Amino acid sequence: MTTPDGAQAERTGLAWRRTALASAACTVLLLHSAAQRHWGVSLVPVLFAAVTSALLAAVAARRERVLRTAPPVVMGPALPAVVSLAVTMTATSVVVFH
Repeated sequence: MTTPDGAQAERTGLAWRRTALASAACTVLLLHSAAQRHWGVSLVPVLFAAVTSALLAAVAARRERVLRTAPPVVMGPALPAVVSLAVTMTATSVVVFH
């Protein structure tokens, strides 16, 4: 396995940050929609989306830090699985509660 250079680590970190930012933008849109619907059960997808955004931001920071270490540490499959589950739960809650 080759050691990632600094540019690769930076690109990967930026990609994770962009994903977290896009998730935060979706959270804001869901928040606006929930306000238009007078809150209630429409707040459930907002909560899921907010947790997902925070999780993505945390993973972005950790992933970039891991890639910058020498030798690189391999991330286990648990973290991407948790992020995937959070995204799936958010999408499902939008379909069910919106």
